[in-house]
Order: sequence, then C-alpha cells, then structure tokens
Amino acid sequence: MKMPKEFYNGFIIFLGIGLYFLFMELLGLADLFYLRLFNVLFVFYGTNRTLKANFTEGKTILVSNAASALTTSLTGIFLSVIGLIIYSYSRGGDAYVGSLSKTFLFGGNPSVMTYSISLLFEGIVSAVIVTFMLLLYWDSRYSSDKHQS
Repeated sequence: MKMPKEFYNGFIIFLGIGLYFLFMELLGLADLFYLRLFNVLFVFYGTNRTLKANFTEGKTILVSNAASALTTSLTGIFLSVIGLIIYSYSRGGDAYVGSLSKTFLFGGNPSVMTYSISLLFEGIVSAVIVTFMLLLYWDSRYSSDKHQS
C-alpha cells in the first residue's frame, strides 16, 4: 500500500523540522527564537513537492490542489508539535520548555502544553500562508504555460 503524497511530504516536513531542531539543540542554539523562522523552509519544501507532483500528474484544479497542499503542510505541523511535546517531556517537561525561549509569547513560565499550543497556532498560520503563496506560484506558472500553446 502506497502512502499518499500529502502524508509522505508532511512526514518529510516533520523530519526536516525535527532534525533542524535537534541540530540547533546540539549546537546550544535552541533558545534563540529567531532561528525558528527557518522552520518555514521545510514547510515550503514539503508543500511544494506535493503541488509539483499534482501539476505533473495533470491535477490543475485550484480547490483540490489547495486541499492537497494544506493537508501536506498541516500534517508536517501536527507531527512536529506532537514530536515537540514528546521530546519536551522526555527532557524534563515544563522546566525544559522554560529553558527554550524566554522571549517567546510568554512573560512567565509556560507549560509544555501552553508552549505547544501556541506553536501549533503559529504553525497553522504559516501552513496557510505557505499554501497560498505556493498555490499562486504554481497556478500562475501553469496558466502562463497553457496560454503559450
């Protein structure tokens, strides 16, 4: 049984974000919140792979491509947040999260779940933005190719 490309590419997003985070942790840079901005590159990569495959297969309907791309990016985001929760609890729970990003959305000591929920919302927003950006890119690219023939 072949895994749908949306879940496969979502898993690639999860692996990219997870390995990037572990690498930052290894270098002692996990507490620098602005390095998390690079997570969006993995979302772009996985979502773009899905849309590229769709257009290669001749799937050019905007709504189905939007659903496919959003499923891909949200799969990666949800898996990443679940991975963060598991990792955080394995490293000490709330005390570990408190050491991560002191300048993040909180003034006090966030719990693992508070931190994870805020990252989930941040991830959902970035998934939607990335999806729309890539849909515009691929739709305009495909439309211009159609009109040249």
